[in-house]
Amino acid sequence: MKKYLSELKQFLKIGLPIYGSQASYTAMGLTDTIVAGRAGSTELSGVAIGASISNPLFFSISGIMFALTPIIAHLYGGKKISEITLKMREVIWIGLGIGIFLTGGYIGAASFVKFTSIDSSIIEVTSGYLKALAFGACSIILFTALRCFSEGLTQTKPVFFVAFFGMLLNIPADIILVNGLFGFPELGGVGCGYATSFISTLMLIGMVIVIMLQKDLRAIKIFSGIRLPQFKTFKELIFLGLPIGLGIFVELSMFSGAAIILGPLGDLIVASHAVALSIASFLFMVPLSIGLAAATRVGNLLGAEHYTSARFSSYFAIYMCFIGAILNILIIVCFKDNIVGFFTNELDVAILAKSLLILAAIFQLSDGIQMGALGGLRGYKDTFVPMIYLIIAYWIFALPIGYYLTYYGIENPLGAHGMWIGMIFGLSLAAIMAILRLKKLTKINPKLVEF
Repeated sequence: MKKYLSELKQFLKIGLPIYGSQASYTAMGLTDTIVAGRAGSTELSGVAIGASISNPLFFSISGIMFALTPIIAHLYGGKKISEITLKMREVIWIGLGIGIFLTGGYIGAASFVKFTSIDSSIIEVTSGYLKALAFGACSIILFTALRCFSEGLTQTKPVFFVAFFGMLLNIPADIILVNGLFGFPELGGVGCGYATSFISTLMLIGMVIVIMLQKDLRAIKIFSGIRLPQFKTFKELIFLGLPIGLGIFVELSMFSGAAIILGPLGDLIVASHAVALSIASFLFMVPLSIGLAAATRVGNLLGAEHYTSARFSSYFAIYMCFIGAILNILIIVCFKDNIVGFFTNELDVAILAKSLLILAAIFQLSDGIQMGALGGLRGYKDTFVPMIYLIIAYWIFALPIGYYLTYYGIENPLGAHGMWIGMIFGLSLAAIMAILRLKKLTKINPKLVEF
């Protein structure tokens, strides 16, 4: 019991600030939705479509930076401080290059959407929103790099404080730019994009200041010199980070694909699905935070060559995710009426959303457990094989099964419920494969990947 309590203390120390950071990022997106929605349905639709394009684009590219957490965690666990210093000086330049690439991606997407069949007034907002995001692309990538650096050192509180204040500042920035207050032009939904870029820049500045002032972070001296990137570092980031980004893209595409599959069934079905998915996504922050904490904790232990402890920590993450999933299920079962009422006042939408939430409760178990296992695998610097597992689980099984059950079923079409059953199957398969992979990986005496 003492060992479990000690490990719990470590996870809470790392994971609670991560949870606060994730909640802050989610709140920023929610603020955009609320403020744009009050400006009109066209503005809201434009921002929603823009976000559905920008989010997969951002996570696919920024996944390269997410590889920093296990890399830094391994070096920190091995007390290789000088290597962290040199690597981070290189990563800053690499991050700048990736930020420029993301800038081009946003601008290209803004041009591409003009050729779609979506209403021209909505497209105008979407295109403007994506162009506005381009101004902050370099800032958000560099912030992500510094955030992952700090988290790899187990310094998760500084990231939380920066993210939390960024979330608070995003509220007035959205309101002012969307509605044209205090002499600013009325930008509508496009203002949300400019507000995001502005806040991203402030968060980057805030993170730099924190690193220069916080004792443990300042000691690494990443800003005390310049070092151009070496091919070895770039290769390591690509090798570990690209599968992370593609894995996130695959998961996001499953949820986007589910909405597209349900689209022909009408607004009622799509709205109910969106409500249930929004609630499930919000609750997902618990296992997500545990998984991110596991990547840091396991990486630290492996860097220190504490292999038995790393194995224990990996499985402990899964146990914690399981307990978190049970708590989420209880929340859904006990408070589903109140939660759904917060999202919609339409009775038909609410009734269907509540029935989908029963499936969302089951959803929590498989989604949570696979996140714990994936976090442990990231700690082991194992990212490519898990990406393949996600492709198999989501694209080959979840979406086809969901489509079949939605429109054909076993005896009768199941509608939205069929899509959710398909997603549960895919997530469960991903969880099983990830656990088996982790079990196989932790049986051997792991050797760190050399680049």
